[in-house]
Amino acid sequence: AADLHRRHGGVDVSPDNIIITPGGKVVMFLCITLFAEKGAEIIYPNPSFPIYKSLIDYYGARAVAFPILEENGFSFKADDILSRITDKTSLIILNTPANPTGGITEKDEMDKLAEGLEKHPKVAILSDEIYSNFLYDNYEHHSMLRYPHLKDRVIMLDGWSKTYAMTGWRLGFGVWPQSLVDRAERLCVNIHSCVNAAAQWAGKAALEESQDHVKNMLKIFDRRRHLLTDSLNNLPHITAQLPLGGFYSFPNVKSLGRSSSDIQKSLLEECHIATVAGTSFGEYGEGYIRLSYANSEENIEKAILRIQNWLNKN
Repeated sequence: AADLHRRHGGVDVSPDNIIITPGGKVVMFLCITLFAEKGAEIIYPNPSFPIYKSLIDYYGARAVAFPILEENGFSFKADDILSRITDKTSLIILNTPANPTGGITEKDEMDKLAEGLEKHPKVAILSDEIYSNFLYDNYEHHSMLRYPHLKDRVIMLDGWSKTYAMTGWRLGFGVWPQSLVDRAERLCVNIHSCVNAAAQWAGKAALEESQDHVKNMLKIFDRRRHLLTDSLNNLPHITAQLPLGGFYSFPNVKSLGRSSSDIQKSLLEECHIATVAGTSFGEYGEGYIRLSYANSEENIEKAILRIQNWLNKN
């Protein structure tokens, strides 16, 4: 896991600070469990992976959203986050490259956020970097662990599921500050004991074998993102920004005059196309749907043709 993060995050970390988990989602659970006491506020992106807010709400903390907007290239703004910090803020959740938008946040904005956080030494950061290997157009990933003054309060999430297409193996990890390792390990012992041996051996093999297949996969995904984006933009009433990371497109469907959930339902029932309504990721997702291009070019083309026919009927 230390080797995986060095490749993707560009930071050397000690194995003593790494906890292997049955999937990256467990790192979210451990982290939010530790910081979501009642009365606390946790700042999170919106739209974003639904589990962030779900867990915050479950523990009775206050979920404070900062917007991820199309007009900003689906990049978060440091000022949007810093302006929401109060004396009750215990944790900030970040995700870049991002699900569901495919957006990334570049170094200058990351630097600005890191600088601003110097004034808030008691605020921890959960940095979800699970898509760190899915970057296009020569963009570089900037891990939150690159900032020395933040390393004692950053929990970094990564794993094998995306980079090595090992979603079903349930294998992830977190890089934890030394002060939190014992607490996180205690939760692991009481929740899942350990990660199954077969998955760990598979993860070890994935790291030790040639990484050429990872590079080749990224090239294929690069072609697919262009195919999907260009095809969506050729459809009436739909616009799509070219995603810079991950493997999702988050097209704008506001011109259709229907809710995202209604469009999702219609595409599934009438076209047999599985999409996800933007509102599944938060209220700022209204007017958008998420499509994945982790599928073949042939199936992407079929889906676009079905959507085109559906638009012509509606």
